[in-house]
Amino acid sequence: MKYVSMLRGINVSGQKKINMADLKSLYEDSGFKHAETYIQSGNVVFNLQEKKLKNNIEKIIETAIQTEYGFDVPVLIRTHDEISRVIQHCPFTSIDLEKEGSKILVTFLSSSPSVEAIKNIQPYVAVSESLFVHGTEIYLHCPEGYGRSKLSNVFLEKKMDVVATTRNWKTVCKLHELSKASI
Repeated sequence: MKYVSMLRGINVSGQKKINMADLKSLYEDSGFKHAETYIQSGNVVFNLQEKKLKNNIEKIIETAIQTEYGFDVPVLIRTHDEISRVIQHCPFTSIDLEKEGSKILVTFLSSSPSVEAIKNIQPYVAVSESLFVHGTEIYLHCPEGYGRSKLSNVFLEKKMDVVATTRNWKTVCKLHELSKASI
């Protein structure tokens, strides 16, 4: 089965640096097959056949990174089918996703936030922004740019008590494409 892993907070502002070729090797040394990285922000598509490992994928990767690099990196995993559903549920049907692909973002969460947590973040959504929560994903439209939004990973993690990592729409689509490719 194909999986997509998204590492939280690597290679950002010179922090938690991991070379992608080394990351690919780390995955393969950890028992994951056909690992392929995409851009420098810690996206890895890989295959796993061993059913006994499926429930522990995140922990295996997090432990391997801690052992190899000496720092903690949260890892979120989605299957190809889950990434397909993320694309299918995109609420921004009236926006040109190809043109606005860097201003449409998906924040992947470690668990579904509570209704109360979702209500508590609404006042922080700027007038120009849109936010929709669907299960373990938050869809954002940040026309002024994600860097100007208050809805950062750190903010969402604190307000919702989850682990969060965000990818722009173009990256989500590329990870979908890579995860469906035959081996």
